[in-house]
Amino acid sequence: MTYILVPIIAVLVILVVISLVRGIVAFINSTKEDLNRDPLATGPSANQLLQNKMMFNRIKYQAAAVLVCALLLAMAR
Repeated sequence: MTYILVPIIAVLVILVVISLVRGIVAFINSTKEDLNRDPLATGPSANQLLQNKMMFNRIKYQAAAVLVCALLLAMAR
């Protein structure tokens, strides 16, 4: 079972990093967009929505990785 759980953890870690990088890029683009945005515009921009989505994905993948690590530790005992 260890041979299955360790690659799953590796995949989840990669997904966390990808989500983090995409969220940071969306944040940078959002900041540039906010500087040039019409002051009367309301609601979040597309980049802000993407940033929020990516950060939520990062949290989901981190939680999944923690659960798999806990499962791996429970099986090791």
